[in-house]
Amino acid sequence: MAQQPVEVEGYFLQDSAKLGERVAYVLKAKYGKGQNIVFPDTTYDFSPFVLLEKKTFISASTEEYTLDSAIYFVSNFSLDPVVEFSIPVFEVFKYDSLIYKPLESSLALKLMIDQIPDELVFKDNNVYQPIETSFNYPLMIALVLVLALVGIIVFFFFGKQLSRRWEIWMEKRKYKRFEQKWRKAESSFTAEPSMEHADELLGLWKTYMEHLKARPFREWTTTEISSFLENKEIIKDFREIEMIIYAGKSGKDLPQACQNLWNICSQSFQQKITPTDERQ
Repeated sequence: MAQQPVEVEGYFLQDSAKLGERVAYVLKAKYGKGQNIVFPDTTYDFSPFVLLEKKTFISASTEEYTLDSAIYFVSNFSLDPVVEFSIPVFEVFKYDSLIYKPLESSLALKLMIDQIPDELVFKDNNVYQPIETSFNYPLMIALVLVLALVGIIVFFFFGKQLSRRWEIWMEKRKYKRFEQKWRKAESSFTAEPSMEHADELLGLWKTYMEHLKARPFREWTTTEISSFLENKEIIKDFREIEMIIYAGKSGKDLPQACQNLWNICSQSFQQKITPTDERQ
């Protein structure tokens, strides 16, 4: 039985397009039974077009032939007035392949600007048009230099004070954020003394104290924290809370233990924002 010849058809769905516009190109292939026809994929060189998307359709088959079709959405970036273009299909054999090309389809470039006439026609206009004055760059440079000089003088005489005020302002903001988190965690812990709430409360306290004192509170034991702060009573406060974590038992006076830990944070905060000479 003679092999069905491969019939290939390809064409654009429009005759012109703007530069870079998305254009649809239809590719159809009709071939006989048993023939292995392959359409190009994204690895194919579509120059001078750029492939945006490929849409395939289910094959239509009869006893004699099969019809495959696909739509390639491409963009044209060629400045030629008319571009001739075609996409082939491939018949694949065991050790070789054949290429079938459809007739080339043309796509015209649609220009966005009107053609410039040979002779320019000027329109009479006697309405006054204000002209922008040039920017005074020397004055701007002088002002920048004066401001820079004033800034240097202010920083030289008041730099340390301004820097200290800025640090105190930032520290107060951190303290307020910590206070909000602490009150929320303390309220949850006293209402429901669970292992999770206890661990959250102690973790919050150690993190903030680590920030204030610049020491590894989260890595230290309770004894090491007590020694550094020179506060033996803090061991009792920690044990009140840690009993829930390690023994699953609630302490006798949890609110007082929480208040004692809060007082330590508050005192440490005041020490950090108060100059050494004022503390003495």
